[in-house]
Amino acid sequence: MKFIISFLKRYPLQSILTLLAMLVAGIAEGFGMSMLLPMLSLSSRGEASAGHVKHAASTLEQAIIGLFSMLGMQPTMGILLFIFVMSIVVKVVLVLLANRKVGYMVANVATDLRLSLLKAIFESSWSYYITQPTGNITNSFATEATRSSEAYLFGMRLISVLMNAAVYAAVALMVAWKATLLAVFLGSGILFLLRFMVKQARAAGRDQTVLLKSLLSFLTDMLMSIKPLKAMAREQGMESLLRRKTLELNRALQRQVFSKEALRALQEPLITIFFAIGLYVALVFMELPLSNVLVMVYMLAKILKALQRAQKEQQSMVIAESAYWSILSRIRDAEEQKEKFQGRRFPEFRKAVILSEIVMTYRDKPVLNGLDMEVLKGSFTALVGPSGAGKTTVVDLITGLFRPQEGKVLVDGVPLDEIDLRKWREMIGYVPQETLLLHDTVLFNITLGDESISREDAIDALRKAGAWEFVSQLPEGIDSVVGERGGLISGGQRQRITIARALAKKPALLIMDEATSALDPETELEICKTLRGLREQVTVLAISHQETILREADRAYVLENGRARFMKGGM
Repeated sequence: MKFIISFLKRYPLQSILTLLAMLVAGIAEGFGMSMLLPMLSLSSRGEASAGHVKHAASTLEQAIIGLFSMLGMQPTMGILLFIFVMSIVVKVVLVLLANRKVGYMVANVATDLRLSLLKAIFESSWSYYITQPTGNITNSFATEATRSSEAYLFGMRLISVLMNAAVYAAVALMVAWKATLLAVFLGSGILFLLRFMVKQARAAGRDQTVLLKSLLSFLTDMLMSIKPLKAMAREQGMESLLRRKTLELNRALQRQVFSKEALRALQEPLITIFFAIGLYVALVFMELPLSNVLVMVYMLAKILKALQRAQKEQQSMVIAESAYWSILSRIRDAEEQKEKFQGRRFPEFRKAVILSEIVMTYRDKPVLNGLDMEVLKGSFTALVGPSGAGKTTVVDLITGLFRPQEGKVLVDGVPLDEIDLRKWREMIGYVPQETLLLHDTVLFNITLGDESISREDAIDALRKAGAWEFVSQLPEGIDSVVGERGGLISGGQRQRITIARALAKKPALLIMDEATSALDPETELEICKTLRGLREQVTVLAISHQETILREADRAYVLENGRARFMKGGM
């Protein structure tokens, strides 16, 4: 019930309206079925002599006759049949409306969870984000959101079926309350005995959630590394690991299927035996009139059928609900790690970005130890050093993704903590080492769907990046598709497109984070000359460990032992 309560709190109005429609539908059906007993009495006694049935054996029959008497009507066969049919019609219409609402809500649940996940992940701090496996986020977005919406569907069906069972029970109690209580008690006992199948399904659902998370996380990482794996003929080892994880998932799915089929198989014979015994007791020991027994048995059949279905819906719900708790936990964790923006001052980059006495430690290992450096406005500044020296950490500090444990980052003398970080980041163009191109057009890879960047802005950025010459010669020009991860164009061309992406919003500071390290010397030199020519329009900070950057830069720092040693002009 914790799962259902959670959803009712998350979607209170929609859920209440849906359940209300289902409740009224159940009441309408129950009211119509209550006409069965008077109809059977009339048919057994003869409608002519039973215009007023004054010797009703049950509370239900007396209540119906009293209702007709109050309305000044006689309970004739025609009227009773009309009420019975109209009640069923009303029930069908209300159920249709309720099911349509549930269908809409199922889609909304998946959408809301996905949007909440995206918002929480994108707003989380960088230190939190880099610890999250991409495959886990993908699994939550694609699989867990869908399974959560299915769990909501099963939960709403469960409540609906239980409400119908309650209405059927109310009608049956008015026919023969002792027999009904005994029957419901015994029937519920049968379902209680089968609860272990629900527990088994819940365990299988939890295993499925854990295994899917692990499998998709591993698969995502492997697919991103497929080229070196194939180049070294090592893909079979990865395939073997994936096969093992997939077979584990298959076993969890088999347990899930078995529990559902076993529940279905055991319910039928047990409930049939129960009905046979109940019918015998009602007719032989309780000596109830046949009309009462028929109506009671019919209503009990509806009750137990509803309880049977309720148990199936519960089983389906518990299989899927673990996905809901998993995605909800991920959303909450990300929300708790939301990036905090405290600064309010508008950034003005007119002079320099200065890092003063910066100290950063990672896992008790010093990375930066009293680092001092500055990036002057209008300069082409290079920062070089060996892998692991802390070059990328410097970039993360300038962009505000990390905050120094000691020291300050200043923009024109103003501490970064006092500056509106969003505004500051809007002034930065960033080019990473990995050329992250999407399987889409050149234009989309530059704009990334940002409607504020026009086609003309994209072409201008391509010209500045020295990419327009080759882009204009592509089959579809700027509308040409670059392939998966940019595989249809060369490495240098991919890099120039990523530079154009960074330049598209006319940044004040362009950061190149090892962006030329994977290129051949000739291509790297061409890109460095392109960057040098942009100094009047944008300040460039290039991170690298290669000499080409040092030769082209007008200011250079060497990062060693956690400090930046200034080198003016070159090696």
